[in-house]
Amino acid sequence: MTQASLPKDPNALRVMIVDDSASIRAAFSSIIAADPGLSLMGAAPDPFAAVEMMRAEIPDVMLLDLELPKMDGLTFLKKIMSQRPIPVVVCSSHAGSGSEAMMKALDLGAAEVLEKPKLDGLVQRQEAAVRIGDALRAAVQSRARLPGLRKPQRAAASLAPGEKLLADVILPPLPPRAVPTTPPVIVIGASTGGIEALKDLLTVLPEATPPVIIVQHMPEHFTAAFAKRLNTLCRVTVSEAKDGDILQQGHVYIAPGNYHMLLRRSSMQYRIAIQDGPCVSRHRPSVDVVFRSAAQAAGANAMGIIMTGMGDDGARCLAEMRAAGAFTLAQDEASCVVYGMPGEAVARGGVAKIVPLGRIAAEIAGFSELRTAAAKDRA
Repeated sequence: MTQASLPKDPNALRVMIVDDSASIRAAFSSIIAADPGLSLMGAAPDPFAAVEMMRAEIPDVMLLDLELPKMDGLTFLKKIMSQRPIPVVVCSSHAGSGSEAMMKALDLGAAEVLEKPKLDGLVQRQEAAVRIGDALRAAVQSRARLPGLRKPQRAAASLAPGEKLLADVILPPLPPRAVPTTPPVIVIGASTGGIEALKDLLTVLPEATPPVIIVQHMPEHFTAAFAKRLNTLCRVTVSEAKDGDILQQGHVYIAPGNYHMLLRRSSMQYRIAIQDGPCVSRHRPSVDVVFRSAAQAAGANAMGIIMTGMGDDGARCLAEMRAAGAFTLAQDEASCVVYGMPGEAVARGGVAKIVPLGRIAAEIAGFSELRTAAAKDRA
């Protein structure tokens, strides 16, 4: 794969690649060379070679495989975080127990996880370039989580160049309309930093919580492991969403990676639709898609929550939820790893209330009481 190098931004992020595959190192090096906001600091075949390179220069961010010779990636990641913490994006295959290993990588401090992309065709290479570039930028934005490091002042918040489609390609917009009053449904969108934030939120929700549907930007094959992990920690039941699922109280449904999730209404019940389609707001699943579907299916019966994440996915259609009568909430900047998505939603006027992460559960409980009472009054 060859891509033309472009003039570099003087503040380009310095990237180190650690992968034992020469072809992958070459492919990722080419992707970085083609991105003006990224600069290749070095490409190492194993952790020991990476350490030697880091003696001369410390990268702004590392792109790390987990299956490595001489020292496995998880062990190397643990050493990095304990000795010289830097933002790390883990990019590995899902073979065998890969999804559990990715969860472990997040526990150890990895900022982002990516499934190693296929690079067979032009479209796949272009999509891989966007995903990798966005992940590297998001990792640097999230570096405030690392001991002794502050959020960077460099302009790493902007996403990599690339086409950005709106939710219209999946679900056409409709004017706000009244829908019957029913029990409430909670709709959440998150990205960078969302995995830990969602764990903090979901583990305090009581069994009587209204149904919750979540889009968290994660690779295909890893959302099932994420849901399984949460299910062992929570009083609510957490599962990866399946097409046709009927929403139930006390259940949390997480969108599967690489598919869009939509909320549908069947009489007085809600169900989930899972479908393929192009990336929306640069993501699949997209928060914008699920928010628009909630605006159309649930209206004022829905609560929309936008949490920590880079970019603006969800900002446009959270405003649609608010226009349809939904109660909308944003996580505050102080408790966000990256205040991209919530900040954009606030700027677009889609947010009714801004609260810290620790207050979101109480807001859900309050909304649930109000809407449940309203539904009983209408019955």
